[in-house]
Amino acid sequence: MITVYGIKNCDSVKKARKWLTENHLEYQFHDFRSDGLSAELIQGFMARGDWEKLLNKRSTSWKQLEAAQKENLTEASVMALMLETPTLIKRPVLVTESHFFIGFNLEHYQKLL
Repeated sequence: MITVYGIKNCDSVKKARKWLTENHLEYQFHDFRSDGLSAELIQGFMARGDWEKLLNKRSTSWKQLEAAQKENLTEASVMALMLETPTLIKRPVLVTESHFFIGFNLEHYQKLL
């Protein structure tokens, strides 16, 4: 089973969902805003991928953080920031039993799915 995590109005999430649908791949969509976000979910993401890649430093949310919040980042501090502001998570996060993708990359999707 494929699960796509993100926010429904995110352009990258829309591209990923459209590609999955067009390629007849069944998936579940988990919206951080309506379906929630937990520390356990973020820990699961961090266990499978680098937290630095999971953190979206190009987001408006990142740019709006105070300088002190951006300094001396640790896995724990990033998790706290993500729980408070889910839009700090790079999207989409796509999870299968054997694959874990952060962001939408057409080439990776085509090759591995």
